Amino acid sequence: MIINKFIARLMGVAMVLLLPFGAYAERGPFDTERWYNILDSVRTRAINNGISNDTINATLKYPVFIPSIVKSDKNQAEFKLTLDGYLARMVNSRRIAQGIEMRSTYPTLLSRVEQKYDIQPHVILAFWGLESNYGAYRAAHKLTDAFLTLMYEGRRETFFGNQLLALMKIADDNDLDINDIHGSWAGAMGHFQFIPTTLQQYGADGNGDGKIDIIHSVGDAMFSAGNYLHKLGWNPNEKIVRRVALPANFDISLLDGKTKLPLTNWANMGVTNPDGTPIPIADMTAGLVADVNAIQEQRAAAIAAATTNQYGTPDPNAVDTDVAPMPVIYAYLTYPNFYRIKKWNNSNWYAIAIATLADELKQ
Repeated sequence: MIINKFIARLMGVAMVLLLPFGAYAERGPFDTERWYNILDSVRTRAINNGISNDTINATLKYPVFIPSIVKSDKNQAEFKLTLDGYLARMVNSRRIAQGIEMRSTYPTLLSRVEQKYDIQPHVILAFWGLESNYGAYRAAHKLTDAFLTLMYEGRRETFFGNQLLALMKIADDNDLDINDIHGSWAGAMGHFQFIPTTLQQYGADGNGDGKIDIIHSVGDAMFSAGNYLHKLGWNPNEKIVRRVALPANFDISLLDGKTKLPLTNWANMGVTNPDGTPIPIADMTAGLVADVNAIQEQRAAAIAAATTNQYGTPDPNAVDTDVAPMPVIYAYLTYPNFYRIKKWNNSNWYAIAIATLADELKQ
């Protein structure tokens, strides 16, 4: 046993040494002792949680540190797209056409999800489309290595340690080969990009084989997504968002979705449908979300246009900036389902994209 352990560690060191020189610049030279302390900790936790020796050994036999994952974690791109740009990218004609095709491909399965969880087909399809492009996204990383790498990196060692332990438990409970489970660098996997702890809590068997495999089974993936949305309190009788128009001088500090008021209040503040007709009123609260940066740029452009001449220089006869004509503001009323989506992904843009794609996929 001691010899086997020594050989395994020697193989692990050899794999680390094959990685690009300089990959560990921010931590300094690769800390082999830290790496193996992490592996030993994982083994101990797994044993204490009743995970089988087969799964433990498969996880820890030939672990690989992946420098590109550390780079991704430290250099996550700042969100810079405008709302319109984000929607154009995420809800394009190709994705809509693919969603319509998937609806015709899986009508029975989508109907079963709706009957069991009360989640409409177009909603399931919208999440599927945004999360993995209807399963076309191919994950690049073996998740055991991804989680071990992120544990070593240390910024969220406890979180990723919990994800790895959950993944090992999932593999054990569902007789899955843990080395065949791939996902994103951050650990999301399958058609709906669940992390392991979410899958543990909401995973559901959709094809009746007694296992939950959200990577290879569309049925399991859809049932798990339906169960998750159902547990979040999804209401199939409510809209997600409504596009509206606001008065030109509307207070943009109210447009982050955090201020929730009765619909009558919003109507009294001048919120209308885009064509100027009154918004529907119901006994419920809603927020308002808009691209505040874009609105500020539009207002600045309107003031500049009103206070400069044709040569682009200040015009002494220009109107006062306080009365310069401002553009109409367009925003989204955000109903309770919107905030349920944000428990899935805490992004206003994402929730609006789900709503927009779902509307496009309605029958």
